[in-house]
Amino acid sequence: MYATDYHRASSVQEAVNLLSSRPEGKYLAGGMTLIATMKQRLAAPSDLVDLRHIPDLKGIAVEGRKVRIGAATPHSDVAGSAALRAVCPAICYLADRIGDPHVRHMGTIGGSIANNDPAADYPAAVLGLGATVVTDRRSIPADDFFVGLFETALEEGEIVTAVTFEAPEKAGYAKFDNPASRFALAGVFVSRGADGVRAAVTGAGADGVFRHRGMEDALASSWSGDALTKVVVDSAGMLSDLHADAEYRANLVKVMAKRAVAAAG
Repeated sequence: MYATDYHRASSVQEAVNLLSSRPEGKYLAGGMTLIATMKQRLAAPSDLVDLRHIPDLKGIAVEGRKVRIGAATPHSDVAGSAALRAVCPAICYLADRIGDPHVRHMGTIGGSIANNDPAADYPAAVLGLGATVVTDRRSIPADDFFVGLFETALEEGEIVTAVTFEAPEKAGYAKFDNPASRFALAGVFVSRGADGVRAAVTGAGADGVFRHRGMEDALASSWSGDALTKVVVDSAGMLSDLHADAEYRANLVKVMAKRAVAAAG
């Protein structure tokens, strides 16, 4: 690892000020990707500005069916939140399936979606719930936030502060995971709420997380796994690597979608 200077910010404004005077620096959320990349000497930020200890970025608030999850909230807190489980158990289930205990206690929802790994779980939840990503500058609808592989709508120096959403009537998540990393080879998050049906796919798309409109249309007509039987999942847009080729992933997407609907009830 290359030498770097560490800074622990106590407020969002302090974090912004620290990074603005250090153009080669990086924000540190959970560090599950950044630290590993630095250890491999594939990244060499001059400074790390730690966001994990900023009180305003932590915690889960549930008011009726309105949910706010602070960006620095670790996966383990999401998985174990009784208030969140009462209105949206699917996101608790998703968080409990991320990585291993170390990752779940260190990794954060803000870090996950800002990194936007194509095999990460949270992007599917954020997109599948039609959530809003709140930053220190603006609010970004999930449909506009995820741009491509490891790419988001975040501007230079912009900090994710929270994720907000209205808990849907029903939601479910299912993934086929790599047994070593527990990253998704294919994962599908489905929801049905006041704004209709959403189905978000992670781990499989060549351009990262995406909504499958064919599945959404089918589930809007009939909320059941059987409704997905005739839906076509095109392998042309799927990832293909040593873990699974495009055709296999396309099949997994449909299987996981059916399981997600069953989990949602």
